Amino acid sequence: QVQLVESGGGLVQAGGSLRLSCAASRSIFSIDAMGWYRQAPGKQRELVADITSDGTTTYADSVKGRFTISRDNAKNTVSLQMSTLKPEDTAVYYCNAHYWGLRYWGQGTQVTVSS
Repeated sequence: QVQLVESGGGLVQAGGSLRLSCAASRSIFSIDAMGWYRQAPGKQRELVADITSDGTTTYADSVKGRFTISRDNAKNTVSLQMSTLKPEDTAVYYCNAHYWGLRYWGQGTQVTVSS
């Protein structure tokens, strides 16, 4: 099993930046992939970015060039640096781990971008 705890959400003006962090309860070295998803009110949860154990990254088209995902195997954390935030980035952001064929989720952290 993997427990995930997110931090770093909050309220920011459009054009600003935030950094989200996700702490895992076990070593992430052996976790196949970790990522960030988001869910806005009335919308489906969608992938924002993920990173595999070998460092391969994937980004949603809507965040390419603005968001950067990284992982620190020594600290068992995955981070999402978000820049040039837009009101449409407003959502609850969830950390996700794909491990032994199962998906684990954090409790989510709210990101609100005001115009």
